[in-house]
Amino acid sequence: MGLFESMKISASALSAQRLRMDVIANNIANQQTTRTAEGGAYRREQVVFRPQTQGRNPAFAAFMHRESPAVGGEGVAVVAVVQDASPGVVTFEPNNPDANADGYVQYPNVDVATEMTDMLSATRSYEANTTVFNAIKGMTLKALEIGR
Repeated sequence: MGLFESMKISASALSAQRLRMDVIANNIANQQTTRTAEGGAYRREQVVFRPQTQGRNPAFAAFMHRESPAVGGEGVAVVAVVQDASPGVVTFEPNNPDANADGYVQYPNVDVATEMTDMLSATRSYEANTTVFNAIKGMTLKALEIGR
């Protein structure tokens, strides 16, 4: 694996984690949204990742997966942003304009503690990939100095 491939892998992870942080921020911002354009309360969203494998020799990829199942592909790709199917919080608020006929209001299924934990995880992943990218950049500069 060359330096540019390593940079590409790290850059794909940076992009994916940035999107993950954007989705988490959107979840936190909508934690009290009881009415959406689609109808009903806001639904928590999550980002789904998969390893990128395009451009790889299939035999080599199979060998690498057999030898080290943790080795993925050539970075990470975002497959989709999906809605969490877990139920939201239902509270009795008969005076709320979004209350149903029985006086209950459906609130989003967003838990701030969970979102903050996910945000910390995404931030740490982003920082780790920034460190990797900077290390690769440093190695490239050192290699260029050797060539002088």
